[in-house]
Parts: sequence; C-alpha cells; structure tokens
Amino acid sequence: MSRLPSWIRSSLRTESGYAQVDHLMSSLGLHTVCESARCPNKHECWNRATATVMILGDTCTRNCLFCAVKTGLPGAVDAEEPGKVARAAKTLGLRHVVLTSVTRDDLPDGGAAHFSETILAIRRECPNAAVEVLTPDFKGNSSSLQKVFLAQPDVFNHNLETVERLQATIRPQASYRCSLGVLKQAAEWRPTLRVKSGLMLGLGETEEELMAAMNDLLTAGCSLLTLGQYLAPSRRHVPVAHFYAPAEFEHWADRARQMGFKEVAAGPMVRSSYKADELARRATDPKAEA
Repeated sequence: MSRLPSWIRSSLRTESGYAQVDHLMSSLGLHTVCESARCPNKHECWNRATATVMILGDTCTRNCLFCAVKTGLPGAVDAEEPGKVARAAKTLGLRHVVLTSVTRDDLPDGGAAHFSETILAIRRECPNAAVEVLTPDFKGNSSSLQKVFLAQPDVFNHNLETVERLQATIRPQASYRCSLGVLKQAAEWRPTLRVKSGLMLGLGETEEELMAAMNDLLTAGCSLLTLGQYLAPSRRHVPVAHFYAPAEFEHWADRARQMGFKEVAAGPMVRSSYKADELARRATDPKAEA
C-alpha cells in the first residue's frame, strides 16, 4: 500500500518560524523528533516556531519496526543538554514544552535523571511554561520513573503504540504490559498529573483489538489519548495495512470520549506531540478553542 490517499498531505512551505527553529536547534546542537522520526508535520510545527526536542542523543538502543529514528550504540550523554533545551524553550517563547528522548537501555536508569534535570532547567528558564514529557518505558523500573515524577511534569506521556497482538512485531524489545504498568505508575503518583498515551492506526489491528487497547489504557489511568495514522518511513519498515479516512478517525475519537477519556486528538496526521498544547488546554478547559 505505497500510494497515499488524498487526505494524507503535509505542507513543505517554510516561513520565518521555520528558519528560527532550524538555526536554534543547529546552533545549540539539539536533536528533534521532528527530524529524527521524519514527522510529516515538521514544516507546520516549525513554521509555528515550535519543536519537540529529543534528548539523550539521536541514536536509540532499540529497533522498533515502525520508527525512523536511527538505532545502534549511542554516544555519551551531553551534560550541558538540559541547559541548552531550556534556553531553546525560552528563546522560542514556548508556553508548553514537549520533551522526548531515544530509548537508552545502555544507561543504568535509562536516562531518567537526565529527563529530571532537563525538566528542572526548563522550570528555571520558563517558570510559566507547562512541561510535557514523552518518555521511553525505562523497562518499567519504578526508581527511574520516580526520578521523572519528582521533577513534576504537567503531562506524562508514554505511547502504547499498537494493540497487544502486534506488539512483538512492532516493538520487539518492548512490552504491552510494561507500557501499561508505566502509565499506571504515573496515574497513581499524583492525581493532578495528566497521563497521556498514543496509538497508531493502520498496522493491521481489528476493531475489537483497538477497543481492548483503549480500555486497557483507561484502566491504567490514562486520560488523554492521541490516535494517528501509521505511515511507513521506508520500505524496510512494517508496511501500512490500512489507511483510515478522516471520518473513521472522528468515529474512534467519539468512541474514546464515550469510554471516558477526558480529551482525544485523532486524525490522519495526528502525532503524540502534534499541537500537544491544544490537547492539554482542552483537557483543562473543554470550552477552549483549538
């Protein structure tokens, strides 16, 4: 299924915000998931002068078959990175900072302390900004997760990615139950911490499996949900099994809200951090405009 349907479109137009983000990330030596994961929304977000910084380097220790981020042996952690990220957020005037990372199974705590230091650095430079983290699973290690929780992010996001049956194929070094356990620990940590997760559609899941995954997320304490279309980054990645039409995404968003999710972002181009500020705002104030 190589031909994209008409509703899968991304703009390549560049505006002043794009140049600002590009120069800033390059000058500070920072990585973004926008580039590393080949996000189709990169130009739109950068034109808005927003980007999702990817800490702990650009090389992942895992080899998920849906992801474009390069894999291999990562380099040393940049001790100056937390300060650089905070300066970038301040320069861009961000009011909602989204922070993610590669998976670093080579580090004793999976990079959790580095997450914590980066959150705290952002708090110092941007005291009025909300901080959302999109973390790896840290192998479900409670002490690692607590390092992140203690830094008090406003939103804790960890993606389940796909239904249980497809986990071993799509995320061979991860675990469906481990990911649910991570979200459960976050939900139990602090009642005011908003817990978020995301699912990719189009990998071959059935309707029953998708319903089961959403129910599992709710049971784990997840209140914010993103549903987006899986797009294969290259021929070596898992191919798309089905392209969901916009109306199908609206259907699943409605079902998710009926199930009890506080807020849902669903659409062909939706990604975990895409317009994350708007999703978080709607969750706080349902009357807030997108």
